Amino acid sequence: MSSSLQKSNRSIRRLTGDSVFVGKQAIQIERIKRVVVRGTNWVGDTVMTIPALRELRRALPQAHITLATRAWAAGLFADADFIDATLECGQGPKGLRSALREARAWRAQGFDLALLFQNAFGAALIAALAGIPWRIGYATDGRSALLTHPLAVPAWRRERHEVFYYLNIVAALGQLLDGAARVETAAPRLELQVSGGRQIEARAILLRHGASLDVPLVIFCPGATNSRAKRWPAASFAALGDRLIAEAGAEVALIGAREELDVSMEVSGAMRHKPVMLTGQTDLAQTAAVLHLADLLVTNDTGPAHIAAAVGCPSLVIFGPTDPTTTRPFATSAQIIRRPPDCAPCMLRDCPIDHRCMTAITPAEVYARAITLLEARTATGARFTQ
Repeated sequence: MSSSLQKSNRSIRRLTGDSVFVGKQAIQIERIKRVVVRGTNWVGDTVMTIPALRELRRALPQAHITLATRAWAAGLFADADFIDATLECGQGPKGLRSALREARAWRAQGFDLALLFQNAFGAALIAALAGIPWRIGYATDGRSALLTHPLAVPAWRRERHEVFYYLNIVAALGQLLDGAARVETAAPRLELQVSGGRQIEARAILLRHGASLDVPLVIFCPGATNSRAKRWPAASFAALGDRLIAEAGAEVALIGAREELDVSMEVSGAMRHKPVMLTGQTDLAQTAAVLHLADLLVTNDTGPAHIAAAVGCPSLVIFGPTDPTTTRPFATSAQIIRRPPDCAPCMLRDCPIDHRCMTAITPAEVYARAITLLEARTATGARFTQ
């Protein structure tokens, strides 16, 4: 385990102070029968809430837990044993009419407690309009008055991994339940299960698109829907892919959202050996299952990097304009490749100069790292036991 993850794990027991909710009424655990958790809106953030959801299940083992999330995210939790149901939310145009519609859906569920992982005003408004008795979330976006128990944003947020930001909310709930501000785990659990049926479906998808399952399977995710600056050059992905196919005998497949098809086509078009094209062909649940079968993911700092961490796929994650300190995949199987210049991390969506943070990373460097991981996986026999 990396030193940064070890440090984060050791800090989990002191997430909250002893007086987070001074003057706030405690919550009677026996009165919590139905819980709604408003999830986050990005793929990576959604995966990073998994340890908090697991801890919530431990804290409330008898409660019925519903995750209110975007439609695309529901498939990620198809085999999850730490929630009981998903509820589609955040679809369509925003506004009071939409909030009222969602509030009616929440009210019909009879929730006793709402935990808001999303920071937006609208999430708190919906919970309040639904008449949920206890509503806990961060006091962000001017929504404190809508929460029964607003929680201060921790001073350490920019210093610790994002998983602890969500775990902190569950730790605060624990304080309200029994007066103890702690989370009872030494190592947050990120993993997501992938059922045998979904693995069979993933194999069928790969075979249908011409993939061989008799050689190492390397997945590329060359896009990034929310930032062009986070993309390693398509020519670099292409050079890496050709070398993995020609020299390592690997199968290379491209994944990504439909709106990332242009960059996947650019990578494919620059390759001498054609990859398997899965970009835009799988939903998120299928993508997770394909990654579970894969031997390696090479990706930019984007959602599939976090999914791979959760389903046990080794990965090489290329960071450029962003900072891995708080948002890297939370798994020791994820290795970071980064050569930051003086201007990084800039967090910009488009590079105003020469994209030096990404062009400094060469296909040869990534290939060497990839071969090491593939050899280790073959040596352990892991790829033959999926």
